[in-house]
Amino acid sequence: MRFALTEEQTDLVATVHTLIAKRATSMDLRAAMATPEGYDTALWRTLTEQIGVTALAVPEEYGGVGCSYIEAHLVLEELGATLTPSPFVGTLLATQVLAATDTAAAGELLERIAGGAAAAVVTPGSDLVVDAAGAEILLVLHDDQVHAVDPAAATVTPTPALDPTWRFAAVTTDSGEVVGTVDPAYVTTVGATMMTALQAGAAREALDRTVAYLKERHQFGRPLGSFQALKHRCADLLVQVETARTMSWAAAWELTQPTPDVRLIQAAKSWCSDAFSQVAAEMIQLHGGVAITWEHDAHLYFKRAHATAQLWKDVHAR
Repeated sequence: MRFALTEEQTDLVATVHTLIAKRATSMDLRAAMATPEGYDTALWRTLTEQIGVTALAVPEEYGGVGCSYIEAHLVLEELGATLTPSPFVGTLLATQVLAATDTAAAGELLERIAGGAAAAVVTPGSDLVVDAAGAEILLVLHDDQVHAVDPAAATVTPTPALDPTWRFAAVTTDSGEVVGTVDPAYVTTVGATMMTALQAGAAREALDRTVAYLKERHQFGRPLGSFQALKHRCADLLVQVETARTMSWAAAWELTQPTPDVRLIQAAKSWCSDAFSQVAAEMIQLHGGVAITWEHDAHLYFKRAHATAQLWKDVHAR
């Protein structure tokens, strides 16, 4: 099977990429993380109102664009490349959960998400709920039941993380309105697939930045990138990056099938986790001393690699 983007998908990726780069000139990653919300709210409004990223995977009958999950996956890859914090991970997970329940009550919530409402999903026994802080829609899973809970009635306690680009929280709440049922294994499968998008995008960007540095940095009167040993290391990393992207896209496509092959998605998550971790580690090694400073972004990629490797790592066949 050959994976290639359509013209519309290519335009979507280019639009998101340009918007993130343009917005970074006025509010960079560190400034966004330092805001009370933990992300650039102006960028998020533009993504939702002008590009409609939250509406991509929502069916047209609920006010969405009616695309497949794949388009949203491509947006995640671009956000992952620059480690851009946003509520999109939690919102996309909630979108897939609601779409899987296929009920009228779920449809009403999907309409709100299509309009730009941020959402989060609370899974049983989890103290690390992604994007729960500030979520306008809160879904709580009890076995296979999906409950919609008023965020104002829940206790949401932000949980600090080693990776400052993530927004985790512990959530305590009573049961809300049942909006449908969903297989818990499917929720984990969706989460794992989303992580591969973040990992593939970040691994690609980390390698690009490393190669650019090796071209600029000189030693013994020559660019570091001209040394054969370093060329070989970068070539090995390129294989990891390209394979990670292919497997991530394969996982995204598989998720759209009536009966997804969970083993393929599990393999993609494992490969992308290992590939990103290796690229992030080499990013620090090949940048030398500057990479271990707080001001350099290398440590942020390293932390993101380890965080995404742990999130939704247990994918079980249904």
